[in-house]
Amino acid sequence: MIIYYFIFFIIVLLFYVSLGRKTRDVEIIYLQGTMIFLAFFVGLSDMLGGYDRYIYAELFDDAADIVSKGQPLQNIALFSLYPKETGYTWFNIILSLITSNRYIFILLTTFIIYSLLFLSFKRYCHNYPFAVILFLGLWFFFTFTYLRQVLGATICWLGIQYIIDRKMWRFLLVWFIGYKFHNSALIFLPIYFIPMKKFDRQVVIKVMVACFLIGLTGLPSALFAAYGEVDNSRAHEVGTESGFRLPYLVEAVFFLYIILSKYHEIPERKLNIILCNMAIVFCGILLFFIKSENGGRLSWYYMIGVISTITYLSTHTGKNKNYALLMIVTCFFLFNRIVNGWGIQLSPYKTFLTNGVREGDMIEVKYEYDHNYDRDKFYRPALWFLQ
Repeated sequence: MIIYYFIFFIIVLLFYVSLGRKTRDVEIIYLQGTMIFLAFFVGLSDMLGGYDRYIYAELFDDAADIVSKGQPLQNIALFSLYPKETGYTWFNIILSLITSNRYIFILLTTFIIYSLLFLSFKRYCHNYPFAVILFLGLWFFFTFTYLRQVLGATICWLGIQYIIDRKMWRFLLVWFIGYKFHNSALIFLPIYFIPMKKFDRQVVIKVMVACFLIGLTGLPSALFAAYGEVDNSRAHEVGTESGFRLPYLVEAVFFLYIILSKYHEIPERKLNIILCNMAIVFCGILLFFIKSENGGRLSWYYMIGVISTITYLSTHTGKNKNYALLMIVTCFFLFNRIVNGWGIQLSPYKTFLTNGVREGDMIEVKYEYDHNYDRDKFYRPALWFLQ
């Protein structure tokens, strides 16, 4: 568990060291190095993060077996399980041409995710070291386990530039690719059609209150559940109405307060306006799905707006150092909450570079489908071209 806190504090330290002495080139090198390190840290971990990894790993192994044996591709289970999300299925098929080992599959997938994150941070964030701190508090741990939805979100973020440039067809192409990885990307489509302007504070507040009141009815949760029943590819992921989600409310109100209290500082540049509106939509989605177990995950498609906007408001001038400190403390609270809440799913940390399993890992006991991996992590070929 200590290793997670060590990473957090080192990145915070690097942020403070960088104050007043950074250049854009130095920041880019920092961002590259940080993303490479985090990609290795997450990608090399031995099935950490929960049972989702086992699901995706088993499906990949199935695809790799069929591809390696030259059997008809329609026999791949992914096609029947995710019939509308063929982008992810073909992603598995392509990687199966490189490896048949689930650990290498996860490592390669993680590197692709963090490469996409690097591109978005580089394009849309004002201060890279601070943006990484926000990322650690808000989204880092979800990259361990929700591979498909994280891929969908990070792919969609590449389309933000086309919103700015008003290139609808290019935006739609990028969005469609993300949608074919995870159908929840449907929620990202409306951002192109939201007016590119700063809305009046009172309008924002009224819309957020409306989202909250509608969310309290439970209707959004029911619609989300119904969507999952119609789309069989997501049926096992959908949570029905689960009661009031206080963390959603606290998170939405907190970020809205930070943004609206310094709303006047957000530049009138198109990029800043779009990302600010995305941050507001992020809060609206949390309030709209205030009674849904998994509906809040739809807000991930707007997460980059929160990271970018809060980073700008906290670091664009030295006068905002109190906001920066507040956000660092908040991110540590969120970071610590997951480290402790996920427990055995994260700690003790172990890589797949050594054989065996972690002591007390009940997730492995329940969901491990191939105990040959316990004895030899590389009993399935790591790289076909080295065979």
